[in-house]
Formats: sequence, structure tokens, C-alpha cells
Amino acid sequence: MTRGIHRNSIFTPTFKITVLNGDSTKYTTNPSEWDNISRQAEALDLSKISELQSPTTGRYSDQALSATFLITSGGTTYTSATFDAGNPPKELEALYYTIRQPKGKKKKTP
Repeated sequence: MTRGIHRNSIFTPTFKITVLNGDSTKYTTNPSEWDNISRQAEALDLSKISELQSPTTGRYSDQALSATFLITSGGTTYTSATFDAGNPPKELEALYYTIRQPKGKKKKTP
């Protein structure tokens, strides 16, 4: 949440929901997309994502939106350090750019 914009994305094996300032959109997730997301998340040392350093600090002066990953695996939720949207830590780049582009059939949800 930054500059009055609140964007949230939730991914599951079957769907993705994006919420932008209260308006939600649901997309179907195809199995290959979920496999790609899962592989990238599994490649991370989840216990250390909270320690990853952001390469930029634009979010401190409202030059960039702030972003955070929450990844649930094995019943545990891991939270990344906050970083500038569009410029994640190198270790999170592949996952970040994969989830930023929704694929699948779109339908508006209430």
C-alpha cells in the first residue's frame, strides 16, 4: 500500500485474485503457470527472504510503490523484506516478474 494505492494478489494452484483499491478480479491459473510459480518459490531459501536487501529505496520518498511477498509453504508463512515495486531483490526477480503478468481467463468478482 503506497500513495493511496492498495494492490494485493493471491495465488493458488487453480486461481489468482488481484485486488486493486477494493476491486477484485479473478483469473484461472493453468497447471503450467502454477508449476512455474511453485518451482521458483521452492528455489528460494524461504527462511531468509525477510533478510533480502532491496536494491533501491524509492519507496522511502514516495517515488515507488512498496511491495512485499508472503509465501505460505508447509503451513508456514514467510514474509519478505519490503522492496520497491518493479525492482525486487535479485533473488526474487524471476518470481516477481512471473506473477506480475496474469494469464488465464479473467472474470470480475464481487
